[in-house]
Amino acid sequence: MEINDYQKAALRTANSDKSKDLILNGVLGLCGETGEVADHIKKHLFQGHELDKDQMINELGDVCWYIAILAKGLNVDLETVMKKNIDKLMKRYPNGFEKERSLHRKDDE
Repeated sequence: MEINDYQKAALRTANSDKSKDLILNGVLGLCGETGEVADHIKKHLFQGHELDKDQMINELGDVCWYIAILAKGLNVDLETVMKKNIDKLMKRYPNGFEKERSLHRKDDE
């Protein structure tokens, strides 16, 4: 599946087409879903639970859904969001991640 096709399919289940609603729902939902991902990891690392990879995949899918609607609320497609992120990372770490570059990077990088 192409990323923008995913976004279109995800938007089919958004409960509003208003930018303000998509942004607010996207941000709040993203906070909630990333919290659920963190909770699964916490339970695995500190409470003896098995890491349920299928459940983690489901939660990551929910994170993707909220990112898709948030991006739509910002009037941008997911491919553009992802490309801008890779461009930023290529500039920040042209040779791949380097600890020294991370420790001494400027705020605008």
